[in-house]
Amino acid sequence: MKILYYGGQKSGKSLLAEQKALELAKAQKPYYIATYDNSYGDTEMHARIKTHRKQRKDRFITIEEPLHPNHYVQTGGTYLIDCMSMWLFNTLQQPIEAVMQEVEHLCTKDAHIVFVLNDVSSGIIPIDGISRDYVDRSGIVGQKLAALCDEVYEVKLGIALRLK
Repeated sequence: MKILYYGGQKSGKSLLAEQKALELAKAQKPYYIATYDNSYGDTEMHARIKTHRKQRKDRFITIEEPLHPNHYVQTGGTYLIDCMSMWLFNTLQQPIEAVMQEVEHLCTKDAHIVFVLNDVSSGIIPIDGISRDYVDRSGIVGQKLAALCDEVYEVKLGIALRLK
């Protein structure tokens, strides 16, 4: 089963995605693929990461992988990829075709995968090219994930609305 949780910043999507991954994993401990590239030295992001770690406690096996989550997804396992937005940021230098191929490959894996993606498309068109590219990629990848996933949830204020 492939599931997408999509929503704005601090909407509650990660917590709901964690709950779903734990439900899907049943008696097995699920994997949490953390995609943030920790090399930026961003203290605010470090605080967010600390909050996520505290929230998930020891209920997950954490894998830190900023570029190639495919390398870790094995048949029969349950995986939470949090988040695809950070992964997209890390892959901005790659051609969009390679990014899409990675997404498609993930969705062919015989495993439960819960994806988390930020909604960054509800604002104005960014003034700079890099930001526009990021927003465009997020929309393109979001559409692909929504098409490939079995279930899609939009999250607002900690409430998940099932879209698919």
